[in-house]
Parts: sequence; C-alpha cells; structure tokens
Amino acid sequence: MRVVLVCAMLSLLSLAHACPKECSCNSNTKVVDCRGRGLYDIPRRLHPDTQELYLQDNRIRGLGSMAFREIPLVRILDLSNNSITAVSPTALLGLRNLQRLSLAYNNLREIDKRLLGPIRSLSHLDLSHNSLWGLPGAMGENLRNLSHLGLAHNRLTRLDRSLLEALTHLDSLTLRDNPWRCDCQLIGLKLWLETYLFKGGVMDEVLCSQPEEMRDRDLQKIPYQLFHACMTTSYHYLFANIHHLESERLLRGHTHGNHAHPSSHALHVPMAMGEGFGGGGGGGGSMPECETKQKQRPVNLRHAIATVIITGVVCGIVCLMMLAAAVYGCAYAAIMAKYQRELKKNEELAAAQGADHATADDKEPLENAIA
Repeated sequence: MRVVLVCAMLSLLSLAHACPKECSCNSNTKVVDCRGRGLYDIPRRLHPDTQELYLQDNRIRGLGSMAFREIPLVRILDLSNNSITAVSPTALLGLRNLQRLSLAYNNLREIDKRLLGPIRSLSHLDLSHNSLWGLPGAMGENLRNLSHLGLAHNRLTRLDRSLLEALTHLDSLTLRDNPWRCDCQLIGLKLWLETYLFKGGVMDEVLCSQPEEMRDRDLQKIPYQLFHACMTTSYHYLFANIHHLESERLLRGHTHGNHAHPSSHALHVPMAMGEGFGGGGGGGGSMPECETKQKQRPVNLRHAIATVIITGVVCGIVCLMMLAAAVYGCAYAAIMAKYQRELKKNEELAAAQGADHATADDKEPLENAIA
C-alpha cells in the first residue's frame, strides 16, 4: 500500500513539473526551448533542474516578482526580442547561479539597481537595442564578475563612471549608436575608456551626437584641449563649494552645540567634471559651460585641500627650478662674455708684441750696414 502511495506521489510530482506544452525540453542537457511560440508570459510547470531557458522572439510584456522561482538552477536566460517594458526589481530573485542574461531587443527604459543584487555569478549581460536613458551607478556593485556588457543602440547620453569602475573583470563593452552628449560630464567616461583600452579591454566606439561641433566625432579621439573650458570652470566651482560648505558646517556646528563626533561634520565637496569629476548639484552653484549635473559622488574637504597644497608645492618647486636654470644661464653667459673679451685682449697684446720684435729686427741689419 505504501509503495503504491509513493509511486502515485512521484507520478503527480513528475506531472507537476512536466515540460510546458508551448516548449520543447531536453532532460539530458536540461535545456528548455520556448523560442517563437507567441508567449505573453513566462510558461509554468518548468522543471526545477532547468539550466538553460530560451524565451526569445515572443510577446512577453513584463516580468513580475520572482518570475523564475520554479527554476533556481538556471544558468542561461534569454529574453531577447520580446516586448518587455517593465521588470520587477525582484524578478530574478533566487537565481544565484545565473551566468548569462539577455534582455536585448526590448522596450526597457530603465533598470532598477536591485534587479541584479542577488546574482553574483553573472558574467554576460546584454541590454542592447532598448530605450535605456541611463544605468544606476550603484548597480556596478552587483556586477563585479561581469566580463561582457552590451549597451549599444539605446538612448544613453552619458554613463556613470562609478558603474564602470566597479566592473574590474570587464573584457568587452559595446556602446555604439547612443546619442552621447560630449560635454563636461563625459570627461570621466573618456578617462575610464583610455585606462580600459590600455589594459586590453575591447569596445566599439562612442560617437558624439551633441554638441553640434562634435557631432559624429569619436570621444576617444577628441583632444583634451577641447574640454579646457570645462576644466577651468570646474576649479572655480570646486573652491566656491568649499567656501559654501565650510560656512554651512560652522553654522551647523553652532546650532547643534558641536556635540557630534568631529568626523560627522566632515565636508563633502562635489566636483564638476563629469562622472569621473563629479556633477553639478549640491550647493547651488552652476557651471556656465555645461548643463545641470546629476548627483555626484562627494569628495572629502581635507582631501581637496591636501590636493591644492600638494599642487602648490609642486608648482613652487617647478618655479624654483626654472629660476635656478635662468640664473645659471645668465651666469654662464656672463662668464663666456668675459672669457671672450680676455681672449681678444690677449690676442691684441700678442699681435702688438710681435710688431715690436719685427721693428727691432729691421733696425739691427741697418745699423750693421752703416758700421
């Protein structure tokens, strides 16, 4: 009787996890193929041992919370070429083994920073051919093992440098066909790209769409001289914010009686040179050469002051070296002039003495002849 009951339970369990009728399944390779079946939703009754799930070329419009809870072992998930416009922040919750994820050729406008939080093994992420305006910088903390990132054919005008700096294992990157705005805020991306390519990274291109004078120019080939106005403005902006935040700190300390630990009053100064150099915002300042900036990463005031002091010391040393070189050059010129004068004088003296000897020799034969 117990044997019959166990068999019945196993039979029910196998039926519960049978291959969905819309898909084809391979129990040996643990692959479920649901491509081009006109699906509007994720199929149900997927086997929990599924490791590869292919859902491209369907009509799926969104991914709800824990949409793949039935297949926690899946490694490859392809959702490309659907009509996905919204993805729940917890849609991928439980997929701790996911290595490759494709959401290409959809209609995504944004990605929540929590979406990839539980996944630490992701190595391939394709978000190309969407309508993404940007990616949250905090998302980079969840992508430290990523080796490929596809962002081509979106609506990106800039990209947070903090996101890219977190991708320490990135080998290939696609950024083409985005309306990049090559202004002050893109200097950070330019600096990161140079380091990335120097280390052997592979990427396509970043062609500027704005401003008009930089249209169709590759960001990697634009000289830094064209960003000189942004850099000059950034330094003025930086010191203006230092003064503003120092006054704010003193006022806050007076209001609260200075009871907090000194470290709690540490000032943070927003820099103003793109993602790598920070953005605008904060203390009410603005940059005449650039548009309103996104929220930037703060920089400690003491670090900023130390940087200024070190820069001043270096400049002072350079000036002293230039002064020493000028003094040495002048002294050398004076010594050489004096040497030339003395040499000329000695030559004239020798010539005069030679003339005297010649006159004496002429007179001696004459005297001998008279005698």
